[in-house]
Amino acid sequence: MIFTLRVKVKPLTKLTIKTGEKQDSVLMRQKGYTLIEMMIVLSIMGILASMAMPNMQRSMVRARETSLRNTLFVFRDVIDQYYADHGQYPDSVEELAEMHYIRSVPKDPFTGSETTWIIIPPDEEDAGNVYDVHSGSNLVSLGRTPYNEW
Repeated sequence: MIFTLRVKVKPLTKLTIKTGEKQDSVLMRQKGYTLIEMMIVLSIMGILASMAMPNMQRSMVRARETSLRNTLFVFRDVIDQYYADHGQYPDSVEELAEMHYIRSVPKDPFTGSETTWIIIPPDEEDAGNVYDVHSGSNLVSLGRTPYNEW
């Protein structure tokens, strides 16, 4: 016994277009978008992306600035705690990590390095080496002030 499978194949749909007195039959072969439609959609997407890109970049810089402000605040607070405990300022930033005032020396958000911090010594010569810390970046903030002056 042989089984056969019958598949029903639909013929191409006919579309009738009336043009004046005459009727034309056009076979619809493919469904999809035309090239001009695709170009319009891509150009609209490109315009929207170009409008959003500067805002995204500004937000990323603002996030780095916030991170730098927070890091400098913590650094300065830890330096003051060290001075209150020992009566002198630390000799290096690494000493703060060794004495467990901070877990590790943080990276500068703009330079991406732990070693680019600018160390400001105190006015007194025998009171340690780290009075203040600034960023090692030579870039300028959104507020038009250099990061190494914060």
